[in-house]
Amino acid sequence: MLSILRRLSLTHWILIAMVLGTLIGWAFPEAAQYLKPLSTIFLRMIKSLIAPLIFATLVVGIAGHGDDMKRVGRLALKSLIYFEIVTTLALFIGLGAVNLAKPGVGVPRKVPTEKHADAPPKQTEVTFSEVLEHMVPTSVFEAAAKNEVLQIVFWSVLFGAALTQVPRGPQMVMLHGLEALAETMFKLTGIVMKYAPIGIGAAIAVTVGSSGIEILKNLLYLILTLYAALFAFLVLVLLPAALWARIPLRKFGRAVKEPALIAFSTTSSEAALPKAMLAMQGIGVPKRIVAFVMPTGYSFNLDGTTLYLAVASIFACQVIGKEMSFGEQLVMMLTLMLTSKGVAGVPRASLVILSGTLASSAKLPPEDVALVLGLIMGVDELMDMARTTVNLVGNCLATCIMARWEGEFDDHATGILTGEPEPPLPGEAMVPTEGVATAPGPAT
Repeated sequence: MLSILRRLSLTHWILIAMVLGTLIGWAFPEAAQYLKPLSTIFLRMIKSLIAPLIFATLVVGIAGHGDDMKRVGRLALKSLIYFEIVTTLALFIGLGAVNLAKPGVGVPRKVPTEKHADAPPKQTEVTFSEVLEHMVPTSVFEAAAKNEVLQIVFWSVLFGAALTQVPRGPQMVMLHGLEALAETMFKLTGIVMKYAPIGIGAAIAVTVGSSGIEILKNLLYLILTLYAALFAFLVLVLLPAALWARIPLRKFGRAVKEPALIAFSTTSSEAALPKAMLAMQGIGVPKRIVAFVMPTGYSFNLDGTTLYLAVASIFACQVIGKEMSFGEQLVMMLTLMLTSKGVAGVPRASLVILSGTLASSAKLPPEDVALVLGLIMGVDELMDMARTTVNLVGNCLATCIMARWEGEFDDHATGILTGEPEPPLPGEAMVPTEGVATAPGPAT
């Protein structure tokens, strides 16, 4: 029995915790409320990761490619343009799906407290000038302390741009230090995630205990909404892109099948990354393009994650009953489009980004953010499987499209390479920290 338990992965333990939490909340609704501190601890640990994770990974992602973007500027420019177009389309598809399905409307929850009942929060219009002013921090330390995600991103982008202009020696010292910080944060996140089954199990027990078993129907509706939106993204965006670039679909499907299954079952893009890189080289993508586009994609082309964030953020507002105009939703989408670039390869990074965005862009009070994250945490594992798979497929397709765009796709290649992928040549591509070696765990 002990040997069987040791072989269970984190994914298995989270699924077990979800089942146990549901049973505890259903059978002992009052006693389940005493488990709330366990879920709160997990939420606080997740929030404490926001500032250092975004700063380290975003600066490395920008400055780490500085020299390569000068040498292969055409490839870098084309890649970034493609990434931004595709991820923006993913956000709008997610936004449309959640506004159409409205999975958060009617979610049962506790009656608001007296404070909330007597003094409902004001619904103020957010102007464009206020958004611009709010993007710029008066103090980066204040922004980090308050988890102002957009301000952290703004300052990190400026810092990364400045670092690309620093002489090579000091630049490498700073990059190595930030890579060390990012790797340490990955390890710390891994430690925090070992507590995830307890925190998630407690969260779903509290949710079911306070709102009743019928809450699971709404959460199932949320899962179905996400899966339908991801499928629509594959059909409406990735498939036309593949046809436009004349990518042989059957050959691509055979090559990406095994890495996609690994990503789905482990909820880890990094676990599937070595095989994915080999597979793309095997079907005709040059190694230099795979070595540059694939790691860059894990910073700038997380299609599944960005679509999920659009769905989850509006779902949160629907649960709380906060009405958001189309303009306010666009502002939130802009925030998500920026913040989703900074934490590729981080287990449950979506929870980190979501908590910061709901507080800073949607202006939800901390207790409401905790309520919604408690709901989402219980089923996040099931949603993570789908979005991680779409992340992987999207990045594999990006390498093929860039190879075709550069006129270097080999239509005559038929085999899939075996063995481990070779590292990029010196100066060819600097793999960011969230790559194969330094980012264990799920990419969300």
